[in-house]
Amino acid sequence: MSSATVTRWSRRYVAVGALSLFGWQLAVFLGAGRATGVALGVYGFVFHVVFGKAYALVPSYFDRDLAVPRAPALQFPFVVVGTACLAVATVPGVPPLVRTAGATLWAAGVALFCGALGWTVRDNLTGAETGTGDANAHRRWVDRVANAFVPVALAYLLLGTYETLAMASPLPALVGRGLPATTHLLAAGGAVTLLVAVGFRLLPRFLVAAPPTALVAVVLPAAAAGPMLLATSFGGGLVFRVGAAVEAVAVVGFAVAFAVTFARSGRDRVGFYGVLAGVVAGSAGVLLGVGFAFGHLAPVADAVRAHLRLNVLGLLGLAIVGISYQFYPPTVGSFPGASDRTAGASLATVAFGLAVEVVGRLGGVRTAVSVGLGLGLVGTGLYVYLLLNVFRERPV
Repeated sequence: MSSATVTRWSRRYVAVGALSLFGWQLAVFLGAGRATGVALGVYGFVFHVVFGKAYALVPSYFDRDLAVPRAPALQFPFVVVGTACLAVATVPGVPPLVRTAGATLWAAGVALFCGALGWTVRDNLTGAETGTGDANAHRRWVDRVANAFVPVALAYLLLGTYETLAMASPLPALVGRGLPATTHLLAAGGAVTLLVAVGFRLLPRFLVAAPPTALVAVVLPAAAAGPMLLATSFGGGLVFRVGAAVEAVAVVGFAVAFAVTFARSGRDRVGFYGVLAGVVAGSAGVLLGVGFAFGHLAPVADAVRAHLRLNVLGLLGLAIVGISYQFYPPTVGSFPGASDRTAGASLATVAFGLAVEVVGRLGGVRTAVSVGLGLGLVGTGLYVYLLLNVFRERPV
């Protein structure tokens, strides 16, 4: 299977992720609960994009070729159908068997994914071989450190997947704290750790600038430690407070590192503003989490939903959409609206809508929540429109 075929499958994962993002916004707009949002937002949107881009990027970052070239095609039906089942299972009245089927299919797909990447880098697990060329020799230290945390992110993905299966079957839970802990293992542990690790390699090359190395040395260990501390102590106590503080150091530190790199760069691309908005939203999200952990903010339903939305739609969502516009710029298309202006409008609409929604949730203003959700729906719809049309006009 050629690299072009891997690229085609990578696009299919990204396309499913984009459609899941829109589906999530639509479901929330129509009143769906938090479990539906996690199924569509975390399993559907975030991880389908993670799967697709990891197959394309991680082997080269470890100076390897994908050892199981058919893995993307083999995994695809398992995670797509599994996610659909997990989402449907959140609808009242659906038999529990649907959830069990979804979790089982998802787990099989994740096992294929982690197995393929693990076998690919089996003789370079620390990532000491980075594939970094001589022209980027000054980046090798950051590249090595960032590589070392990719296996950590995959371990979180495996643990969160096991907990997903345990919640839907007789298997004993290892963490045993339900959906909130599982969500933190997957989103904060798997996705955010991978965003930080890959981001420290990818984003400086896009920006042609260097991040502060001191922040790299602080942010990566914090991103690796925070989710485990949170998941294993969910509900309060000293460990939970320490975990919230450590996770805040990771996300706010990454935000500062990206902002400094952005300021040092002479490049101005629409996608960078998406990442910038994402890290700002994520910083607000983790600070809300610190407020919960230290008792300064009551974890009522709307505040918890704001925390989830800031981190998944904000930090992960806006960053993913922004990076997508770097890989798949709409300006290469000839369809109506194929421009940076439309891409910028999609990012601005999602970011502004999220801000309005969060203010509404924290202030108890339902009209603001509805307006914010509506804007998010429009912005994600624009993103799906641009992305799918780029894929249609520019097949690999």
